[in-house]
Amino acid sequence: MSDDFGLWDVFISMFWFMLLFAWISLIIHIFGDLFRDRSLSGGVKAMWAVLLVFLPWLGALIYLIVRGNSMNERAQKDAEDNEARLRSYVRETAGTPSAADELRKLAELRDGGVITAADYETAKAKVLA
Repeated sequence: MSDDFGLWDVFISMFWFMLLFAWISLIIHIFGDLFRDRSLSGGVKAMWAVLLVFLPWLGALIYLIVRGNSMNERAQKDAEDNEARLRSYVRETAGTPSAADELRKLAELRDGGVITAADYETAKAKVLA
């Protein structure tokens, strides 16, 4: 028997390493979701944590089956909230005027005769879109 580490052994080792990395990532996501969820009480969170620590594969599988959809909904809501906060921050930082400011300026241009009523309606539709 040889002590060589052949190509097949490299592939097997890479597979197990990838599986370990995926497992660690899954557990981190599950614990993050578990403790981020405000609808669960502390006792229920503790029971899930105990299940995930002492029966990790079974606990993760049960968690994904039971709470997978709500886990996805919370992640999607968090992403939408983060995007809204980012847009708000960029709007404030860039100094872009709000829709009300734009409409006020357009009305002043229309009232001053700089643009026609049709141009005003077209620009208004763009601002409100």
